[in-house]
Amino acid sequence: MTHSSSSPASASPSLADLRSEIDRIDEAMHRLLMERSEIIDRLVQVKRTQGAEGGSAFRPAREAEMMRRLVERHHGLLPLDTVESIWRVIIATFTYVQAPYAVHADLAVGEPAMRDSARFHFGFTVPFVPHMGAAGVIEAVAASKGDLGLLPAAIGTLPWWTQLEGDGAPKIIARLPFVERADHPAGLPVFVVSHPIADAAVREVRVYSLRVSGWSARAGHALPAFAETLLAPDEALDGAALLVSLPSGHQVDEVLEALKGAGAGIRAVCEVGSHAAIHKVNV
Repeated sequence: MTHSSSSPASASPSLADLRSEIDRIDEAMHRLLMERSEIIDRLVQVKRTQGAEGGSAFRPAREAEMMRRLVERHHGLLPLDTVESIWRVIIATFTYVQAPYAVHADLAVGEPAMRDSARFHFGFTVPFVPHMGAAGVIEAVAASKGDLGLLPAAIGTLPWWTQLEGDGAPKIIARLPFVERADHPAGLPVFVVSHPIADAAVREVRVYSLRVSGWSARAGHALPAFAETLLAPDEALDGAALLVSLPSGHQVDEVLEALKGAGAGIRAVCEVGSHAAIHKVNV
C-alpha cells in the first residue's frame, strides 16, 4: 500500500520566491530597455553613414502598427491604460534620443486635459511647451527643426487648420488618443502636427481644409456621415472653415458634391495631413 504525500516540487511558492521572480522580471525588462537603446544608437550611426542624419525620427505608420499589436496581444490584470502609456513613453523617449524635440500644446481648450494628453503620450523626458492658442503652437513648430504640436480636435475652436495650408506649412501626422475608449485617462481628442514627413506618413485617414461660402444648416446636414468634421466661422467668406477627416475608401469630392448640392460654394480645398485610423476598443 502506498501513501501519497506532497513533494517539495509541488508545494506552493513562498512570498520570497514570488518576489524573487518579480525582481528577475524587472531586471530583464531594464536590460531589454538598455539593449533597445544600444540598437537605437546603432540606428543613428547607420543614418549618419547613409546621409540620412537630420531627417525626421517620427514614424507614425510604424507607431500605429506597434500599438495595434500591443492591444491585440494584451490580457491579464494589468490595465490597458498602463500598458499603452508605458509603450507610448518608450516610443516618444527613444525618438527624442534619436533627434531631440519638444511638444508644443494649445492650453486654451483646458490646461489639465491637454497636459494629461501630453504626459500620457510623451512622458516627462520630452520638453513640454505651453501656448495659449493654436497659432502659437503652429508658429513654433514651423520655426523649429523637428518639434511637435498638439491641437484640439474639438468643435468650437478657431479654424487653426487654415495655417496648415501650403506645401511648406506644418501638417497633421497623427490623432490622439490612438487607442480610443470611453474611459481613456487622457481622452481629449487632439491632432499632432509636425513638419511634413511624406516618407513616413500613414495615409489611412486623409485630412482636408475646406473654405465654404453660403454656409447654412442645410449644408451642415448634407455632410456625409463618414466625414469627421470640425467647423468654425469664416467671416472673410461669410461662410465656414471646415476640417474634414476622410477614412480610406472615401474621396474629398464626395464631400464637395454634397456641399454643392446643399447650395454651399466651395472656395478652397487643401489637404493638410493624414493619420492612422483610430483603434477602438470596448472595455
